[in-house]
Amino acid sequence: MTTDETRLLRRRMHAQFGPAGPRRVWPDDPASSEGPGEPGGPGHPGAVAAVAGRAAGIQAQDAAAARLGLRARGVATAAEIDAAYRSGDVVASWLMRGTLHLVPAVDLPWLLRLFGARNLAAGAGRRRQLGLTDEICERAVALLPEVLSAPLSRAGLVSALIDRGVEVDPSGQAPAHLMGYAAARGLLCRGAEVAPREPGYVLLPGPPSGPPEPPGPPGEADLAALAVRYLTAFGPAGAADLAAWSGLPLTVCRRAVAAAGLPEVAPGLFAGPGAEPPEGGTEAGPAVRLLGAYDNYLLGYRDRTAMLDPAFARRINAGGGVVHPALVADGRVLGRWAAERARGSVTVLVEPFGPLVGPVREGLRAEAAAVGRFLGLAAEVRIARP
Repeated sequence: MTTDETRLLRRRMHAQFGPAGPRRVWPDDPASSEGPGEPGGPGHPGAVAAVAGRAAGIQAQDAAAARLGLRARGVATAAEIDAAYRSGDVVASWLMRGTLHLVPAVDLPWLLRLFGARNLAAGAGRRRQLGLTDEICERAVALLPEVLSAPLSRAGLVSALIDRGVEVDPSGQAPAHLMGYAAARGLLCRGAEVAPREPGYVLLPGPPSGPPEPPGPPGEADLAALAVRYLTAFGPAGAADLAAWSGLPLTVCRRAVAAAGLPEVAPGLFAGPGAEPPEGGTEAGPAVRLLGAYDNYLLGYRDRTAMLDPAFARRINAGGGVVHPALVADGRVLGRWAAERARGSVTVLVEPFGPLVGPVREGLRAEAAAVGRFLGLAAEVRIARP
């Protein structure tokens, strides 16, 4: 790697994860009501929402992976995430690239203005294939305030709609697409689990919106807000990176980056405040993180060659949309890992791509211990031969 690539990755790593230890709420973070410099660390009300906002959302189609994504960015325990869902501080909905993301609840309205109608239009063909006509979808939307007087599982919600005459096949993909439709309309979202590993659906406040409109040009203020969030979480990055992460057209993302007004730190690359790591660093060794599946860091850029050697790319992303958990040090993916649970303990099984130097091994041991604390289990590390 060149010196410039090393510096770029360290800056991106710092923007995504910060130094070791709990993240602090940034005073300009709309997800936080904190004053400047007040901590948003473990156990602090609003800490999960602050971390999710600072990360520009956490990809959440895999709930366990989303929890690990929050952990890697400073949330200390899984219980904090459960509490944030129950309080309504965070919710999950289909947003960037039509993918489920965990975001601060206060951000959902403007994110839906950017992605709601676009996602509705993108899913129209598949809904027709599944028999979800516009009439059926609108009938379901009209009934949701009545049936969602309390959180329900997807199966429970679909059953209640069927009981009221909505024609939905409960055995296939139609229920998932119906949920996506209602979420894009701004009527419901995912909230706290109603049973172990069973997400609950809850109403968003306010009346349902009218019939869906074709996606129009996004508003400049919302585009600027999105670009600021993205470049603060992923910078240094450019408009093409924003397009790859968001799913918005490149021309729109160029407008968004221009509207954000953030400094150009390298040709075509921009970054939000705090992207530069402190001089000399705050960690004794390399910044090491154990990232969950589908982590933002690996999905946030058009080109991830600098962070993931193409020779090992299929070890992380073998196709079919699966992105495996990754071991990252100073921004570079050095292997993949898995957690093997036993009663009262977890073993972190690491498959490195090559030999791991001593400082990385030290950081890995500390990270594995942090994963164990997050899960409430004793932890040990087992490193396979490359």
